[in-house]
Amino acid sequence: MPQLWAGIDAGKTHHHCFVIDEDGNKRLSRRFANTEADILTLMGDVAAVADGDQLLWATDLNHGGAGLMKAVLADHGQTLFYIPGRVVHHASQTYRGEAKTDAKDASIIADQARVRRDLEAVRVPDDVTAELKILSHRRADLVHDRTRTINRLRALLLHYFPGLEGAFDYAATKGPLILLTRYQTATAMRASGQVRMTGWLKKQGVRLPAQMALKALEAANAQLTVVHGEAAAAALVAKIAADLLRLREELLQLDAQIEARLTEHPFAHQLMSIPGFGKRLVADFLASTGTDLTAFGTAARFASFAGLAPAPRDSGKINGNHHRPRRYDRRLMNACFLAAFIASTNCPTSAAYYARKRKEGKTHKQAIISLARRRMNVIWAMLRDGTTFNPDTPQLSLTI
Repeated sequence: MPQLWAGIDAGKTHHHCFVIDEDGNKRLSRRFANTEADILTLMGDVAAVADGDQLLWATDLNHGGAGLMKAVLADHGQTLFYIPGRVVHHASQTYRGEAKTDAKDASIIADQARVRRDLEAVRVPDDVTAELKILSHRRADLVHDRTRTINRLRALLLHYFPGLEGAFDYAATKGPLILLTRYQTATAMRASGQVRMTGWLKKQGVRLPAQMALKALEAANAQLTVVHGEAAAAALVAKIAADLLRLREELLQLDAQIEARLTEHPFAHQLMSIPGFGKRLVADFLASTGTDLTAFGTAARFASFAGLAPAPRDSGKINGNHHRPRRYDRRLMNACFLAAFIASTNCPTSAAYYARKRKEGKTHKQAIISLARRRMNVIWAMLRDGTTFNPDTPQLSLTI
């Protein structure tokens, strides 16, 4: 049982540490910089205050600016517990006074750590999991950038050259984007002609250049009117097309990095044997869960962490009222949902389970979530036993 509790209100450049004893009395309050030297100095001061007594550290941030602090504490054998900022915010309303300071927040974190028995220690990921998390987040950012940029490109084309906007799928292949880096208007396409346009596309390595040139010219010949602002829009289209080609190449490089790191993860091969899980979804899954399953304890808690286990909201005579939990890993939830959706159409076992849930009256989304929840039990058993997916194995069957 700890005798001292150290609460840390984490920030970007500075943190605040507040230490209390078992009676809730202040033993130390210190603002310190987010540097290794200041963190080590604080640890020494807190250790001096503890004087051999057992100490428990707690913070309200488990990522971002708390990364260095977590690493330093872990390197020195100190266990750090996590109290969500949302919990600290609601708990602050039960304390006297309306003041909001870093010192008060740190004292609340320390006091909550003192009275609660359900806190979870912050997990320090291994190098492979940490890198997968960084690469996975970066890939998500690039995909969002690409989607937004493609929408902007289509909006511009729709304004002055709607025929060309509807002629190609600018998200699926790079050929149309290469075309737009040189030809953006109907006038320029007609002036170039099919032969010259085909030759240029062929030199750029575009697949089926003649067909693409013919399709573009058909759109150009169908529009003889020049829309006001076409010159400015065409210049932007050329730049946006170049940006999309750059994003495409960066995504390909990032995918190669992710695949290389996946080969070093002990669970990657097992997860990829499950229908619906490809390399990208496996990377998102592992970035959220890591390799230490003991932190979850049971398959039910594992599913709850993914937001797939409904939380009850009963009161009085009302019972059986369930809702989606508010605190869960959304990236893990998305990976499990997408994998279940893919499996419902490609895996006979999952398709049969999905069809059964639809017959029970569940909506499409409810049936997919139910399938994803059932698959979490399968994944838990596989990772626990070190096996790969086999639909014929009774304990791993989705039809149970």
